[in-house]
Amino acid sequence: MKSTTPVRGRRSKRLKTAATAVRTGGNGITGGDGSGRRQNSDQRGDSELLALSADPYVDVDDAHERLRELQVAFEDRGDRRAIFLSVYSRMTGAVAERVRQGYFNDADWVRDYLVVFANHYREAVHDYEAGNTADLADAWRLAFDAAVRGDSLVLQDLALGVNAHINYDLALTLATVGIEPNRSQKYADHKAVTEIIRDVFNEAQNSLATRAAPGIKTLDESLGRLDEWLCVFTIAECRESAWRTAVALDSRFSLRRQVARWTNDAAATGAAHLILVSQTSERVHDTLLMLEGSAHEDN
Repeated sequence: MKSTTPVRGRRSKRLKTAATAVRTGGNGITGGDGSGRRQNSDQRGDSELLALSADPYVDVDDAHERLRELQVAFEDRGDRRAIFLSVYSRMTGAVAERVRQGYFNDADWVRDYLVVFANHYREAVHDYEAGNTADLADAWRLAFDAAVRGDSLVLQDLALGVNAHINYDLALTLATVGIEPNRSQKYADHKAVTEIIRDVFNEAQNSLATRAAPGIKTLDESLGRLDEWLCVFTIAECRESAWRTAVALDSRFSLRRQVARWTNDAAATGAAHLILVSQTSERVHDTLLMLEGSAHEDN
């Protein structure tokens, strides 16, 4: 959802929303759906998932292959974390292919970017399974708790993953790989990745609709770009915000770096609560679930 609103206005709105969610403790949703799946985040999880997420990814091919292995493990268990990962692993593969084709100005930087980014996701999965709640960002905890409960929309599970990985992990990734020297060149590569992701995301969403939620098209037509509403912002805007946060994290002023870290966490957490807002009304949420599961009349 592109906006002509000045950056300052968009950020102010994000901060206000995030701060409200943090102050109120979110929307009051608690875990537990009677499925027998792990509900206590301090309890150790699945041994295979722990093993699959234990060791750092060492290069792009390793990251892509092992993300796919983790996706298959989620799918075998009926674990809804596979929803986001099915899209993310596809995006990683698409960007990796463009690296091989010489698409970027600084291929080595993009390779590092992909690997560090994937390792943030891997670490979040491992911390959740191991019960390391102190090391887990709230945005990821909310995303994984919703997936384990299994009572959210497919679009919500997807949007929660996108939010945590882009609105939270990406700025930290950029700060790790560095945006200097040649900042303008790196920014151009960052923008090029965004364009690849935009195309892949649309294809992946169509695939999800076919496999898991045939009513996604109905929802979009009935409520108007619901996927963008659930994501709070478009992927492009989220990635632009991550770049701005990375610039702040690169500041020589410690206060600016501290504020950037707080903003990064608070905004992603607030966005996660907004994505889950439909669950505050059982009637609304049940209606959306029904629409998402229904086949479009053209199918």
